[in-house]
Amino acid sequence: VIGALLNNVWSFAGASDRAAVSQMTLQPFVNYNFDGGWFLSSGPLITANWEAPSGQQWTVPVGGGVGRTYRIGTQPVTTSLTAFYNVERPTGGPEWNIRFQMTFMFPQ
Repeated sequence: VIGALLNNVWSFAGASDRAAVSQMTLQPFVNYNFDGGWFLSSGPLITANWEAPSGQQWTVPVGGGVGRTYRIGTQPVTTSLTAFYNVERPTGGPEWNIRFQMTFMFPQ
């Protein structure tokens, strides 16, 4: 599975003394499935704050992780663990992001 999600938020109304907002989020994703419910995945959240000073706008993580789909009793569950290193980040931004995700599925 491969794809991407893109979002940009702008301010266009409101109090004139409020700071302007223009922020983008891009999440490319790739997922490769193996036998037994195991998979490899990557879905970094790339962000850009277009109102930030030059050199402080981007956060660009690189990485991925592993997961598995299984059952707890009759309930299907997907669990994954991913880690991303921010190769580009604003001053003071985090170097690493670690994401643990557990999704309970309710198929029809």
